[in-house]
Amino acid sequence: MSDSLEVVARTTTGTRDARRLRRQGLVPAVLYGHGEQCVDLAARRDALEAVVRHGSRIVELKGAVKTSALVRDLQWDTFGVEPLHVDFLRVDKTERIKVRVPLDLKGESPGHRAGGTLNLVLHEIEIECTPDTIPEKIHVPVGTLEIGGHIKVHDIELPKGAKAITHGDETAVTCTVTAHKPETTAAAGAAEPEIIGRKAADEGEAASEG
Repeated sequence: MSDSLEVVARTTTGTRDARRLRRQGLVPAVLYGHGEQCVDLAARRDALEAVVRHGSRIVELKGAVKTSALVRDLQWDTFGVEPLHVDFLRVDKTERIKVRVPLDLKGESPGHRAGGTLNLVLHEIEIECTPDTIPEKIHVPVGTLEIGGHIKVHDIELPKGAKAITHGDETAVTCTVTAHKPETTAAAGAAEPEIIGRKAADEGEAASEG
């Protein structure tokens, strides 16, 4: 189920206008796609943030326009706290579209328990599916991954009806041997103060004897 989002039309554009909108609690937006004219819009920041929290990729725009749209690109401020701009792509729920979806590791790897290091090589993959079946994340079970093992894209189970666009032979996850740093330097460093301390003590004793 997609969220609905109220939008208003923008009659002016540009940096100054965008700043003014943000001061009013609005986020500048643009709607495009399907060969139709681009429309400049704005949405309330709190409503947009609620859509993001719900993990919705498809929204039902209402107000200035009425259409289903994909949240194509969402720009954030430097700290990743405040949304600055959002791109909406018109979609038909029956069409197939290409989207990038993050990977999420599930379970505990035997290789990791044995001291290996899990490496998420691909943080996301591109898939093709219908707008109403876009997953928030794609889960990658690692319960059988041993040290020296790997999981490739073609090993990942996708949602029903989805097709991987990222090449199937690309490695998504590995479990490698954990490199241990030699302790020689640390041991030598720990020994040095003891030598200095003994020397200082010896000198102190010699001075008292003199």
